[in-house]
Amino acid sequence: MVHRMVTRLRMKHFLLLQAIEEQRSLTRVAQQLATSQPAVTQALAELESLFGAPLFTRSSRGMSPTELGRLVLARAKTLLSDLGHWAQDIEAVGQGRAAHLHVGVIPFVPGKLLATAIARTRPDGRRVTVTLHENTSDHLLAQLRAHELDCVIGRTSAILDMTGLRHDVLYQQEPRLIAHRQLARQLGRKPLQWAELTELDWILGARRTPMREQITDFFLRANVVPPPPIVESLSAKIMGELVAVNERAVSIVPWDIADELARIAGVGIVDHRFGWTLPPITLFQRLEGAQYEEQELFAAALRQAAQEMARRFTRVPEVGGAPSAS
Repeated sequence: MVHRMVTRLRMKHFLLLQAIEEQRSLTRVAQQLATSQPAVTQALAELESLFGAPLFTRSSRGMSPTELGRLVLARAKTLLSDLGHWAQDIEAVGQGRAAHLHVGVIPFVPGKLLATAIARTRPDGRRVTVTLHENTSDHLLAQLRAHELDCVIGRTSAILDMTGLRHDVLYQQEPRLIAHRQLARQLGRKPLQWAELTELDWILGARRTPMREQITDFFLRANVVPPPPIVESLSAKIMGELVAVNERAVSIVPWDIADELARIAGVGIVDHRFGWTLPPITLFQRLEGAQYEEQELFAAALRQAAQEMARRFTRVPEVGGAPSAS
């Protein structure tokens, strides 16, 4: 059966599967592909004959994939995505550039780390190009499995599905409390009180992310109801800008992001160490499939840059203890 599939499957079959999933109607598929409905019906029949079972069921609500159909669709998406990246790489080489990398990254990874890694991926004038895709770890890992991304810089978590992936821990991040500069000076003069902190204007990251869950858990362990944020954002830069202009605003971000926001947005960093760490920043890659040289160069450069950054921030002295609940 494997030999028969390899010799008989054509690109038109994969495009047909993609169109059926999008349209759920052979009439609309025929219109999209600029062909006749009988031709579409015949092509689908050929596919189902090749796989030896129906790929779709038909009902008044349209066409739905069978269990086999869902498997075939998933593989078709992967192949089409790989071909798209292949075409980009060929175009890049034709234009005098090297391969093009699609890198997923969560919002709380500092720009300096990415800039350093990308610069080191281009030694001796190597013209590698990179597209950065920003989102939460769960969304990015789904794109990585679908072959839409080459790698992901995200955060490990017990709730993440790691099937088919390998991971390489880059470095640990400690949390820092940031605030409007004047407020940061005031908060740094005395031990932090969680109950008092809840009365301030909180700017927090997206819900159902490892970092947000850990912040919520820390409030609960201090026997304090977590404060409702006045703004939730996926963008660390926007969070920093909001904190910088609001005299009552506070947020908790990783230490390297706090340092970056102090420079670019002018936020204040409260002189306090919480004594706990966030889930580590991690490089995720697929277990299956070969890596090309540029991807390996980027991964090595990223590891080196992360080690340098971690060494820099581990020299920060311990200040204070955990905030009080009262």
